[in-house]
Amino acid sequence: MRIGIDARMYGPRQGGLGRYIEQLIIHLEKLAADRPDFEFVIFLRQENWDEYTPMSPRFHKILTDIPWYGWREQLFFKKIIREQKIDLMHFPHWNVPFFYNDPFVVTIHDLLLLHYPTRAASTLGPISYWFKNIAFKIVLRHAVNQSKYILAPCEFTKKDIVKMLGVPANKITVSLLGISQLANSTASIDIKTKYHIAKPYLLYVGMAFPHKNLDGLLRAWKIFVEKYGHDYQLVLAGKKNYFYDTLTKSNIAHAIGDAVIFTDFVPDSDLPTLYQNASLYVFPSLYEGFGLPPLEAMAHILPVVSSNSTCLPEILNDAAAYFDPKNYPQMAEVIHRALTDENLRQKLVANGQKVIHNYSWENTAKITWGIYEKGV
Repeated sequence: MRIGIDARMYGPRQGGLGRYIEQLIIHLEKLAADRPDFEFVIFLRQENWDEYTPMSPRFHKILTDIPWYGWREQLFFKKIIREQKIDLMHFPHWNVPFFYNDPFVVTIHDLLLLHYPTRAASTLGPISYWFKNIAFKIVLRHAVNQSKYILAPCEFTKKDIVKMLGVPANKITVSLLGISQLANSTASIDIKTKYHIAKPYLLYVGMAFPHKNLDGLLRAWKIFVEKYGHDYQLVLAGKKNYFYDTLTKSNIAHAIGDAVIFTDFVPDSDLPTLYQNASLYVFPSLYEGFGLPPLEAMAHILPVVSSNSTCLPEILNDAAAYFDPKNYPQMAEVIHRALTDENLRQKLVANGQKVIHNYSWENTAKITWGIYEKGV
């Protein structure tokens, strides 16, 4: 049986989605050792081709240098897949080629573009964005209606798919994501020098799309600094792009000055030290389909404060101190309490150690493999 996986977004440079694809494939390889009847074809782009090296002789790489979301994906990707004689294709994102009607399963991580259909989250002009939004809805409907099965990362997203798209609940399987095992490091002084960190710091790791609410975090941070002083820095660790550049140049960022640090992309080799040496992890998102970074912070014994929106209370449970992500004074106060209340900090860390045991990439792979078996 030949299973195809669209891995064009493979790797941590593509954020949580890239991490999901990377870890899913790694753990599927481990399961494949006992299943010689399955063979996997991994479709990669040139830019991430060298990031994945198959460890199993039954996993094969195919170069598919087609950008996602564009017309080439819709017109040409189907032909490349069919040339590989795939029995079941797994699209780990909603961007399934519209004319692809062979058996497939799809992972829907969230319905962000239905909840936040705003051009602020795009670099396109108004007319291009209007066409893109229409195309998204058409492709998404095709993906959920034509798929044999749908994977969702949590109950919140499953219910959202049922409510927003009218998909039968029994077609959707919840497959919780896992926590990546980042290698330990002790080079804390070098790391702080590398990223120009001069004080104890709060940490955020991830993208800067508008729904991530980093503008709101900066506003809350300005309130914090003005009220409680400059004893801490806020470190925003994410790959520079249009959205980070916009944030860096914003009036609020200039008003805060060196109380905020923009690191650019942080490789996996640096992330453990960045987590381990932080005083607090903050996650201000307005909308999430899961939320991996706060769980990774918990795995590094770091207390977490988080937005109370969407799936986050379900995923983080009682291992985070919550705030309304649109209430900036409240966000500042929750941050202050989590920095100064030692009893709260110890409670959050202890609860975090319990919560992270619910999330394993091995379990993600096992559930996904079960869907493959049903799908073929």
